[in-house]
Amino acid sequence: MKYLSRRNLFLTAFAILFLAAFGWIIATQGPLAAVKVTAAKAGVTTLERSLFGIGTVEARRAYAIGPTVAGRVARVLVDQGDVVRAGQLLAEMEPVDLDARLAAGAAAAASATQRVQSAEAAEDEAKSRAQLAKNSAERYAELRRKNFVSQEAADVKMHEAAAANAARESAAAALTAAKADVRRAQAELTGTGQSRAHLRLLSPVAGVVSARLAEPGSTVVAGQSVVQVIDPASLWLRVRIDQGRSTGLAVGLAADIVLRSQTRQGLPGHVERVDLVGDAVTEERIANVAFDVLPGMIAIGELAEVTLRLPPVEKALAVPAAALKREGKKEGVWQVADGRAKFAAVTTGAISADGKVQILQGLAAGDQVIVYSSKSLSPGLRVKVVDALVKTPQ
Repeated sequence: MKYLSRRNLFLTAFAILFLAAFGWIIATQGPLAAVKVTAAKAGVTTLERSLFGIGTVEARRAYAIGPTVAGRVARVLVDQGDVVRAGQLLAEMEPVDLDARLAAGAAAAASATQRVQSAEAAEDEAKSRAQLAKNSAERYAELRRKNFVSQEAADVKMHEAAAANAARESAAAALTAAKADVRRAQAELTGTGQSRAHLRLLSPVAGVVSARLAEPGSTVVAGQSVVQVIDPASLWLRVRIDQGRSTGLAVGLAADIVLRSQTRQGLPGHVERVDLVGDAVTEERIANVAFDVLPGMIAIGELAEVTLRLPPVEKALAVPAAALKREGKKEGVWQVADGRAKFAAVTTGAISADGKVQILQGLAAGDQVIVYSSKSLSPGLRVKVVDALVKTPQ
């Protein structure tokens, strides 16, 4: 009996210890255990802000050079990569019948000029005849007043003077018409010459040929490009920035540029222009970033990573951006209050480059907020602040 009582006592003690250990495991490690969290305190700091985007190297000033009328390409004198000067002949179209029309126009202009000379001589002769007839008519009128000649003879001289004056006016009109023919012939010759000149495709600027788009013998339509020339001094980056993070984007912001071909070298730049129209499909804004010093050996279309430096926010109350959570329609943070989770709605401001967000309302300096948790949180849930959720191997 004494052995059984000892055995019962031992079993009872063991059962109590087992239940206590089991309860401790459930309370600390099982489903009733406090949720492990990492926390940080809200503090006043200076937020260094930036915007990030991916850009493409483009030429701000690119010139697509082609004919103004449809035709066949006669020759192309340059190739991609060639350096050209302003006014240099790049390509030429076949003139077809323009050379013959130019010759015909020149002949017509010369003929019209000769007709003007003939009309001027005829006008001079008509003026002389008119003056002679006028003088004769005046003499006969004087003789008639003295009854030396008949009235009929005086009237004949008056008629001759009127006819001579009409002939003078006709000659003047013929001269005016001849001069108009000269202007018309010269205008037609000028127009044909301009049409012929437009077949010579000249470079409008000093630059580099970026594309050769047609070969000799090809037929192109009006406005189709044969050669494309860019101004190498106008290279810049067309950078796409998420609209949701584009607050503060403005002309003049400093930029750090890392080209894909020069990943170990950062290049300085600045925002030259912000496009008024964004991309509604990708929800991005477009910023055009110019190089402060244009790098050598850069390719059109090359990608680059661009970081824009925004003005810092001084004395800002901030918490880690990872602490922000959304409960329903409210944005806020989870706080630790007496070992339990409590949700606090906040109003946020700027976000820094190192992952901190400005708190405008809802928190005070020194408030402890939960950054990461091992499980989803709910109001009143027991939490335990730890240094890290996962232990790193030594």
